[in-house]
Amino acid sequence: MSQSASQSVPAEKIHLPKTSESENLKKIRHTASHVMAMAVQKLFPKAQVTIGPWIENGFYYDFDSPDPFTEKDLKAIKKEMTKIIKRKLPVIREEVTREEAERRIKAINEPYKLEILDDIKGDPITIYHLGEEWWDLCAGPHLESTVELNPEAIELESVAGAYWRGDETKAQLQRIYGTAWETPEQLAEYKRRKEEALRRDHRKLGRELGLFIFADPVGPGLPLWTPKGTVLRSTLEEFLKQEQLKRGYLPVVTPHIGRVELFKLSGHWQKYREDLFPMMGESEDEGFVLKAMNCPFHVQIYKSSLRSYRELPLRLAEFGTVYRYEQSGELGGLTRVRGFTQDDAHLFVMPEQLDDEFLKVVELIQTVFRSLQLTNFKARLSFRDPASDKYIGSDEAWNKAESAIRRAVETLGMDHFEGVGEAAFYGPKLDFMVQDALDREWQLGTVQVDYNLPERFDLEYVAKDGSRKRPVMIHRAPFGSLERLVGILIEEYAGDFPLWLAPVQIRLITVTEEQLPFARQVADQMRAIGIRVEVDESGERLGKMIRNAEKEKIPVMAVIGAKELEANALSIRTRTAGELGSIAVDTAIDRLKKAIAHYSDF
Repeated sequence: MSQSASQSVPAEKIHLPKTSESENLKKIRHTASHVMAMAVQKLFPKAQVTIGPWIENGFYYDFDSPDPFTEKDLKAIKKEMTKIIKRKLPVIREEVTREEAERRIKAINEPYKLEILDDIKGDPITIYHLGEEWWDLCAGPHLESTVELNPEAIELESVAGAYWRGDETKAQLQRIYGTAWETPEQLAEYKRRKEEALRRDHRKLGRELGLFIFADPVGPGLPLWTPKGTVLRSTLEEFLKQEQLKRGYLPVVTPHIGRVELFKLSGHWQKYREDLFPMMGESEDEGFVLKAMNCPFHVQIYKSSLRSYRELPLRLAEFGTVYRYEQSGELGGLTRVRGFTQDDAHLFVMPEQLDDEFLKVVELIQTVFRSLQLTNFKARLSFRDPASDKYIGSDEAWNKAESAIRRAVETLGMDHFEGVGEAAFYGPKLDFMVQDALDREWQLGTVQVDYNLPERFDLEYVAKDGSRKRPVMIHRAPFGSLERLVGILIEEYAGDFPLWLAPVQIRLITVTEEQLPFARQVADQMRAIGIRVEVDESGERLGKMIRNAEKEKIPVMAVIGAKELEANALSIRTRTAGELGSIAVDTAIDRLKKAIAHYSDF
């Protein structure tokens, strides 16, 4: 993170655990959600409750209510919650038969609870009561009494729309989000971080810095990149292309659509269909779909000729745009979109090359993260859940792939943990989980070992002894997706990009119009060697032009007055070091060039 961005986040003194990391927080938030639901039904008797789980930073409850909840209502609900808490109601766990649970639900006319009951497997059914006045179906855990909640450590945050079961064809509900902590100090720290997150919000900064837009006529989840945003994307692309070139990757380009038959062969049609855009064509035999992944296309390039062991490893790389039909409620700025570009590559290797190539891919991802100043990350070993039927391939193939990933992280001594059930349907993954400036965790780079697609597509190579053998595939994407990466970087840097990545690296500002011809001449020199430079020709006062450059987070400003014109120099000011004084034009250009090449500050 750049110096100016890091200075805006004070050293964290108060630890804020996630719900999943604290059994006590889990109980607090589960109980707080029930207290909130009881308060809502007391104030709004026509409101029906649906589900109310804890989430990592708090809790929510979904309600079917004829009247929309307002900010004023949230205050009234919180006030009622405080009353309930102070009544010291016991939280009582009760086990009943399915028939008894159904009888009680029908008695209070709560149809959503009946649907929830249908989804609960086995007997008995667990119910939690708040005193003798309110209850809900729940597996827990909970506190023993409402008195264990601290009203000063609870806050209701917002109301949002939500569909029952997350299905857009079903009833629209109202979701009230809240947060609850052990102490008021934790709540205050949470709110501070939330305010900082709003300041850094990539959707807000993206508009202010003119990087990207969304347009209703185009559709949700489909970003449009402005010239500055495109420069940012292109710089990231070029950076990775150069790193890949050093490592023997070969560029390819594939189409945006493909036959349904291709995705049937890969297994995506069977296992991933709900995430694909609707088919184009009258039948599956002749139908086409927008591609949701690049791997089946790269497989076809591999398969286009009989490969020799001498050609392996074959590393095919593409910045390929893919399309996934995310539900509208799940879309969020650049971090969750429907059309995005993956820095995708597929390595076709002999089995004995797998470990070495996997380590090289991990080294590439680590190089990328260092250059982007993303240093706080750990590896998630995303393995299959043996109890699930969502995967393809044999147990032997899965065991070999998972063992290869384990060997890699152990060889590198990486900080890692296992995520059972997080694997792709065709193979396990090593996912890089990056912690940002606000202690949030994001998945960025990923590497996957795949024995299954080579089997499904009958891939072969001619071995040294002349026999035909099956290669192994490595899928990898250091960025994950360009859109997601840019969104995360905007927030990590608070829009204050490092010099090498900034869409505009230096702005030349003249004291009077007399220096403009000289400024244009200097700008031409800079552009000739690839420096991204602008000349401010707005005619504003000097102070206003400097403030505008600061507001736009330009890394370097060069002021040119009469003295600088006479001395063939620039008065340099940077966002990281402040005033650097007068520097000769040639020296300034040389320093800029070197700083950009070494991913450092001026």
